[in-house]
Amino acid sequence: MHFSLIDRVLDRTDTSLIAIKHVSSAEEYLQDHFPGFPVLPGVMMLEAMTQASRSLIDEHNAADQPWVLCQAKALKYGAFVRPGATIRITVNLHKHNDDGSVDFKGDVRLIEPDADPAGDLPVACSGRITLRATTAGVPVETRA
Repeated sequence: MHFSLIDRVLDRTDTSLIAIKHVSSAEEYLQDHFPGFPVLPGVMMLEAMTQASRSLIDEHNAADQPWVLCQAKALKYGAFVRPGATIRITVNLHKHNDDGSVDFKGDVRLIEPDADPAGDLPVACSGRITLRATTAGVPVETRA
């Protein structure tokens, strides 16, 4: 199953990316999380940061290898993201590691329907993630 948690890229440089995602009540993963109080699951915010980071790497990925999340650190969750809200996903390339993996710092900010997107937005999720290239579904460091 392939799904995108990035609706539009707002800004991109060689080392950072800012994107948005509109959260609709029609999103399948909101049906059971939680009945009577639907909120965007934290793992979906992590996935949004992962997809944004992958999009940033893919701009420079000459080998066209798929990139997968291999580590998440210091994840913190704050504001609930309800249907009707928009999230702003920001990722910054932190460093290229010796093993070929790439570290990013990211956050997901909540934009309520009546909020000023240029104002101080509440943090819904933040943390550091590491992506690693794979070949045919096998992580690079485990290939023979």
